[in-house]
Amino acid sequence: MSDPGATAASPFLEIDRPRWAELAPNATLSLDETQLTRLRGLGEPLDAREVGDVYVPLSRLLNLYATARRRLEGEASAFLGEGATRIPFVIGIAGSVAVGKSTVARLLRELLSRWEGTPRVELVTTDGFLLPNAELERRGLMARKGFPESYDRRALLRFVSRIKSGVEEVRAPFYSHLSYDIVPNAEIVVRRPDVLIVEGLNVLQPPGIGQRLAISDLFDFGIYVDARTADIASWYEERFLRLQRGAFADPKSYFHRYADLTEAEAREKAQQIWAAINEPNLVQNILPTRSRATLVLRKASDHSVRKVLLRKL
Repeated sequence: MSDPGATAASPFLEIDRPRWAELAPNATLSLDETQLTRLRGLGEPLDAREVGDVYVPLSRLLNLYATARRRLEGEASAFLGEGATRIPFVIGIAGSVAVGKSTVARLLRELLSRWEGTPRVELVTTDGFLLPNAELERRGLMARKGFPESYDRRALLRFVSRIKSGVEEVRAPFYSHLSYDIVPNAEIVVRRPDVLIVEGLNVLQPPGIGQRLAISDLFDFGIYVDARTADIASWYEERFLRLQRGAFADPKSYFHRYADLTEAEAREKAQQIWAAINEPNLVQNILPTRSRATLVLRKASDHSVRKVLLRKL
């Protein structure tokens, strides 16, 4: 696949970090260390400078898009002689396992809610739309969890469609990372926010064979979190080790069987899982959606964003 920023004919503007950081020079948004600790992902060296240089300008850009969309909706409703209905601005965030997209989503939820015009921001991950483990086992898909076919895509599309239809209250299933499964009778309730962030591996995919619509068709803005595959593999391995020393120790954890591995054994297991599941999913399904994004955050090996690619208007 060609790099969206590789040629002069690209539909993307390629913006290096220093120039990007200058785009919101008067912004006063800041996060203290307690807030950063709550928002950063496992093993991600997120600091105040990264927030100020990268995510504050991004949150401001998204705020501008959202408020412009709201003005357009009002003007279009007036033109059509219809009453205006407030429709949430929906942002999709995609990228590989371990690339840091969940941290990006949490950061943007926090920062966007501080801008005038977008005070109510909700975040939903597509994990809640994974098929239950029992159903994955029945279909022989447990080893392909996270691949497109492991999701209830109709339910996910129905959820986002209801959000974009202005439905007052929409419910999504709840997923537990401890049990590695959908929690029966547990739900996330979304009540018509100003902005909804939908974060997941494959959210930017086009419609599949036989499908007329994909959730990406309903997004107002798509973000792809990008990095070299070798760097992501390294981040995944280090994250696995941290989990093995932490969350996996809980007897209720689905991965408790890995808790007593030596470091060498844990590294080997992480490499096996990456090679068998996560890398194929990245190469076959996730990476090809990068060119569909409105904006690409390109990370260096230290997790810092070095370059931003923004689709031209």
